[in-house]
Amino acid sequence: MRDRIDREYVQPLDVEALARGVHMSAGHLSRQFRLAYGESPYAYLMTRRIERAMALLRRGDLSVTDVCFAVGCASLGTFSSRFAELVGMSPSAYRRRESDATEGIPSCVARQVTRPVRNREAPAAEPQPA
Repeated sequence: MRDRIDREYVQPLDVEALARGVHMSAGHLSRQFRLAYGESPYAYLMTRRIERAMALLRRGDLSVTDVCFAVGCASLGTFSSRFAELVGMSPSAYRRRESDATEGIPSCVARQVTRPVRNREAPAAEPQPA
């Protein structure tokens, strides 16, 4: 199922359909997925989408809205919230910062170095001394 999510991340997630494909109930599939991978199928899907969005934003030629829809998100608000949660900054701030920073670096290296952190582990902003 994880491979299917990796391949079809642009499609809407339908846990019921995924569960039918492996002859399980949706609840059982979600519990087993969480047990195996430490997060729900939806959280895993959103992480894949954010990873792809990061790559598209680094290119710098697409707007945040275009990237949101290109990775399969239907809501710009949900996309932006989840992006900030995983990456630690808004998609537009990431786009500004990273579009030039990874220029000349092979995409396979840039993808590994800039991979988002899962499960709300984005580094907290350091408090600035007054």
